Amino acid sequence: LLTGPTGSGKSTSLAAMIELVNQERAEHIITLEDPVEFIYTPIKSIIKQRQLGTDMLSFTQALKHVLRQDPNVILVGEMRDLETIAATITLAETGHLVLATLHTYNAAQTVDRIIDVFPPYQQNQVRLQLSLFLKGVISQQLLPRKSGGRIASREIMINTPAISNLVRENKVAQIKTVIQTSAHEGMMTMDQDLKRLFDAGEVERDIAQLYMMNPEVLDE
Repeated sequence: LLTGPTGSGKSTSLAAMIELVNQERAEHIITLEDPVEFIYTPIKSIIKQRQLGTDMLSFTQALKHVLRQDPNVILVGEMRDLETIAATITLAETGHLVLATLHTYNAAQTVDRIIDVFPPYQQNQVRLQLSLFLKGVISQQLLPRKSGGRIASREIMINTPAISNLVRENKVAQIKTVIQTSAHEGMMTMDQDLKRLFDAGEVERDIAQLYMMNPEVLDE
C-alpha cells in the first residue's frame, strides 16, 4: 500500500513500481485507474490499463472480473470504500501482487483505517487477513528541497512477523515503535527519514521540523 495526502506523489511512485516490474519481469499487469495518468510501454511485461468511466463502471465491478484475465500484478488506483477494500484484500489472498493507495499519513493509521471501514463483527477477520497478506506500507509526503523543487520523505513498514503479530492482536499503536527499531529490516519512520534528509543537506531545519511529529528527533 502506498499512502499519503493528495499531491504527495503517490501516483508517480506507483508508476515507478509498475515500470520496475515491466523492465525486470515477464508479468501480466492490469491497472485500474481514475483517471489513467501514465501510459506504459510494454518491455518484459504485458500491461493492460483500464480507466473508470471508459473501461469499467466501478472499481468494485472491475475487481470482481479482473481474475478472469489471469493477471500477476494488479494496480488499484485508490481504495475508496468498503467494497473496494474487501475486493482488494481478496485479490491479495489469491496470491496476486496488488498495489493500491489510501489517503492516510502513516502505517499505523493505514491499518486502522482499513479495519475501521468494516463492521465490528468482521474486524477480527480483517485483522487476520491483513496480518497474513499485507506486504508493506509506504507513506509519503512531498516537501520543499533546499536546492529547489520538491523531495519525498517516506515512512516504510514491512510486514515482518513482529508487525504481523501486532496487527493480528490489535496492538496497532505499537507499530511505530517496531518501525523505529527495525532499520536493519528496511523500515523507517517519517521522522527518521526527515532527519536523514536534513542531515544530508536536502531540506532546511524549519521545513524538516514542520513535517515532523517529534521535531526534537533532529537533535538526536
